[in-house]
This record gives sequence, C-alpha cells and structure tokens, in this order.
Amino acid sequence: MQNRKIKNEELDRKTAEEFKTAIKTPLIAVLDNVRSLHNVGAVFRTADAFLIEAVYLCGITGCPPNKEIQKSALGATETVNWKYFKTTQEALEELSNLGYQTWAIEQVQGSISLENFEIKKTEKYALIFGNEVNGVDQDVVNQCKGSIEIPQAGTKHSLNVSISSGILLWDFFKVLRG
Repeated sequence: MQNRKIKNEELDRKTAEEFKTAIKTPLIAVLDNVRSLHNVGAVFRTADAFLIEAVYLCGITGCPPNKEIQKSALGATETVNWKYFKTTQEALEELSNLGYQTWAIEQVQGSISLENFEIKKTEKYALIFGNEVNGVDQDVVNQCKGSIEIPQAGTKHSLNVSISSGILLWDFFKVLRG
C-alpha cells in the first residue's frame, strides 16, 4: 500500500491572523548569544510549529528582518512573537517577573536529564539555549532555576542549538498542550 503525500492546502494550517490570536503554549525559547542566523530561523520555525509564546533574542543573536534568518524560518518571524534584549540576564529578569520558570539547556553538575524532568501543566517555562561554541553562559546558568540535559550516548555529547530546541520544544509542547 502506498500512502499519498498530503498537499499543503490539505494541512489545515492556521493563517497568520489565526496564529496571532490562538492560545499559545506557555513556553518561551531564549537564545543566549546564538551566532548562526540559520539556527535562529530554525528556532522560529519550530516555535511556530508548536505555537509557543515567544522567542527572546539576546546579545549577539541576530534579529528579524534578516534574509539569512528567513531562509530557515520560512515566514515564522511574521507569526511568532519575539523580543530582543541586550543581555540574557535582562530577559531572565523579565521572565521571572512574568512568572516563568527559567531552565538552561546545558550540561552542568546537577542537571536533570530530560527524561527525568517533570513538566507541570500548571507552570510557564522559559528554556535558554546557548551559543554554538560555548553553550549557555555560566552567569546565565547561575540565574536559572536549574539545567536540563539531553541524554546522549555517542562520542560527541553536544547537539546543534536548532536540534536541541526542536527536541525540548516538542517535549514540552506534548505535555503542556496534551
């Protein structure tokens, strides 16, 4: 049996207007000095897919409008709310004031492995994703409630920020929206 690919017009996609007014997943992705504009765009696209509240862009992280971000975002910068902060610490202060739990996605002493992290439907979360070379800044890690680590069994023990965000945003989405 062959399965027919579904055409774009059959996917029941939200319009940009419907997206803006839809109830969002209580989740914010925070990019801490992410260098690659393609990674920024990929996070926007994933944020759109999972209807998350916003993407916070911090430090040297590039901001829309930008053709390099657009290559991987494919229009998601037009639907997903975003905000720029000069420092990630400023973003964390705002998030704390808004009642979000802030969690660094980082390998640190005492981190919680993702499969052991209990996501509570009654909470709002902000996940901090770090720079492609240095990860989440230590000062930012110190300011967070804790750290979540993606378990890995290979030799590299690091994932691209776009992959990490996809894993985490999906994991939180399926619980928070389920």
